[in-house]
Amino acid sequence: MQKRKLGNSDLEVSAIGLGCMGMSHGYGPAIDRQLGIRLIRKAVESGVTFFDTAEIYGPFTNEELVGEALSPFRGQVVIASKFGLKLDEKGQQVQDSRPDHIKRSADGSLKRLKVEAIDLYYQHRVDPDVPIEEVAGAVRDLIQQGKVRHFGLSEPGVATIRRAHTVQPVTAVESEYSLWWRRPEDELLPALEELGIGLVPFSPLGKGFLTGKIDEKMTFDSSDFRTIVPRFTQAARKANLSLVELLRRISERKNVTPAQIALAWLLAQKPWIVPIPGTRKHERLEENIEAAGVELTSEDLLEIESAGSKITIQGARYPEELEKRTGL
Repeated sequence: MQKRKLGNSDLEVSAIGLGCMGMSHGYGPAIDRQLGIRLIRKAVESGVTFFDTAEIYGPFTNEELVGEALSPFRGQVVIASKFGLKLDEKGQQVQDSRPDHIKRSADGSLKRLKVEAIDLYYQHRVDPDVPIEEVAGAVRDLIQQGKVRHFGLSEPGVATIRRAHTVQPVTAVESEYSLWWRRPEDELLPALEELGIGLVPFSPLGKGFLTGKIDEKMTFDSSDFRTIVPRFTQAARKANLSLVELLRRISERKNVTPAQIALAWLLAQKPWIVPIPGTRKHERLEENIEAAGVELTSEDLLEIESAGSKITIQGARYPEELEKRTGL
């Protein structure tokens, strides 16, 4: 597996990472713990060195899974986790990025991950009640204490990135980015390039849609968050299949899969982009990893750009209340 550096930092990771959330959270019931451990260890054996989790996934159980799975590989892998979201007494997600809470969260994550330092620590969502300078200062303190190595932000706006970066350099920004969510190209990518910050796209396969395995007839488990996503209504899925057909056309010509084309397209955008597709299946893991070796020619990229520009994606990517948490 090729390696990439996140921005101008010294943080080097595999060109494709593994998003671990879906093993415990968000996509239906959690998978069996031993199956998850075997999947994560298979990723390491296949060259993946970058693993993404968060305190809220589960909550807590995903960090525990990742910590146990990667315990034999200390010093060989990079683990990213996140703070700033918690459950209130009603079981609803709320934001809390107060400095004292960040430091308590870090101590809990260190214990669950079984590490001495968190390699990359993201604010999960920008907290409108806590100035980003205070957040960055709290992470700077953790870095000085040796509990954290790098600071990241998830789904922030450009102004927030700039303010945080003056207090503690931001190594990476995590943001949704794929062929069916290209808004980061407007402002985010130019700002990251200017500041020397890496981009870690989550949902690089459009929450599974760009794999070509989802159509308007598919049903989701009631605990799968896609049931509340406007872009996954039956009508939207049917309308959006035109993008999958574009990927399928190119993939058949190159003897690969639509998912591999979608990931190769992301890798071709910038050398400091590292997508983190998630999966629960060994065959999908292998498919995603092999995408790092798929070469897209300038003609391929031009075809994707030209045909893609004629496709209008239907449906919002989040319900309105969740979209409000992004881009602050």
